[in-house]
Formats: sequence, C-alpha cells, structure tokens
Amino acid sequence: MANYIGVDLGGTLIKALLLSPSGEVLAQHHEPTQGDGEQPWKAAIRRTVDQLAGQGPVAGVGLSAPGLPNPANTCIHYMPGRLQGLEGLDWGTWLGRPVRVLNDAHAATLAEVRFGAARGHQHVAVFTLGTGVGGGLVVNGQLYQGLFQKAGHLGHLTVDNQGEPDITGVPGSLEDAIGNATVAKRSLGAFTSTRDLLEAYRQGQPFPTWLWLDSVRKLAIGIASVVNAFSPELVVLGGGITQAEADLFGPLAEFMARYEWRPGGQAVPIVKAHFGDLAGAVGAASFAMS
Repeated sequence: MANYIGVDLGGTLIKALLLSPSGEVLAQHHEPTQGDGEQPWKAAIRRTVDQLAGQGPVAGVGLSAPGLPNPANTCIHYMPGRLQGLEGLDWGTWLGRPVRVLNDAHAATLAEVRFGAARGHQHVAVFTLGTGVGGGLVVNGQLYQGLFQKAGHLGHLTVDNQGEPDITGVPGSLEDAIGNATVAKRSLGAFTSTRDLLEAYRQGQPFPTWLWLDSVRKLAIGIASVVNAFSPELVVLGGGITQAEADLFGPLAEFMARYEWRPGGQAVPIVKAHFGDLAGAVGAASFAMS
C-alpha cells in the first residue's frame, strides 16, 4: 500500500515524515532549516523527500510552510520577509514529483481533523497558540481556505479595539494579546517568554497574575466570537502555550462561561490538540491524501 510524505518547513526546523493512509507515522526526519550555503532548506527538503520515498511506494507529497499558497496549492505565493526564495518556488518542479502546498496553521488543522483530537467532526475551529496565533476552519469535513487562502487567520481577530495595530493592521489582535512574541511588550519588559510569565503567575505574584488572566480572557473573547460566527462542533487549541495545561484551560473555562452564547445551555467543547511538533508534517501528508 502506498504511503504519503509530509514536510513542514519552519523558520528553525524542517520536519518530515512518512505517513500511512491510516495515519501511522512510519518514519520521520528532522534537521535545522538554516545550514551552510544559500537557501539550504531547499536542498535539505529534496534530500529528505528522496530518502523517505526510498522506503516504499509513495502516493503523494504535501508540504506546509508559513505564508499564503497560490490557488492551485503548488507554491507559497505570499510570504514577505522570511525564508528568502520561498515565494513562488514551484515545489513540484524542484522535487521532481507532484506536491501539494498549504499554510502551516492549515496543516495543523488538517492533522487534528483527519487523525487527531477532532477526528470524526465536520465543523471545527483550530487555534494554534505559539510565537504568534494561527488557526484554521473546517466546514463539512473540508479545510476552508477562502479567498487568497487567508481563511482561518484567527490570531488577527480584534479583542481590544483600543489596542495597537498588529502586523495586518487590525487593532488589539488576539495574536498580540497572547502570542509568545509580545510577552516582553505586554509585561513592560518584566518577562521575555510565556514560560517565565507562567512561573511568576504560579507563585501568585499580582502583576503576572493580572497579565496572564487578561491574556486568557481575551482568548476567550476571540473563541466566543468564532463560535458565534461559525458555530463549530469543537474548538481545538494547539501550540506551545497549551503546555500551560490547567493554568490555561482552567481560567479559560471560567471566562467562556461568561462570554459564550449558549442557547439551551449548550457549550462548544474546547480540547487540547493531539499532535505537537509533528502537526504540520502530518497535516501536509493528509493534504496530499485529499
């Protein structure tokens, strides 16, 4: 039986795997994105795909990366400022085999719907909470990419209309409210990472306690807004910030009880993602299956 190759091109690490049609990871490979030479990630990905393909018949290849794919999902069409040479690179030509390309947060969404925490659900919203905040939407069991492949950028919802504009220009975005990249700015330089902020929160210090709970409150507002607009069966939270576990999901549940519209008392379940670092690669392989 032919398997599928999934590659996740990140800013620091390339993650690739061989996935069976049932979702079993048969082999995997990691290596740094930056190495010797110009655009070393290009050669690294070709070498890795060839190695994985040498392990048996391959039915398809999927690749996830930051940015917006073109309508045909053959390349990343728009990704300014990162991974010079990525924009417009036709991966099928470069790898010498058909390749389906999608946004990295969309890939994480597909991984959860096909083989993870949202398996069996038809309408799902996924939030990825990490350096920034990404996400994805699944409608009738299918990934919804939207015009220009922009759908699901849930981190750019406004949760504070008096806040500063984020990278897309919207004021007070969810990404700025809880993303790891803005911890130093939000804490007035007191903390440089969510990990440090949480440690102080767990010690009961007043300022970090207020700051963390304010971030979680804004996350609840963002989730409640998506629930009102989209009415999913399930909300999945992934990304490094979910490692906070009860310190995230506990206060989040309390805020959701205040902000979520629950006709007849029905609340939308919020669960932690099944996949961690491999979500992008699993999702890319899943995309190649469709």
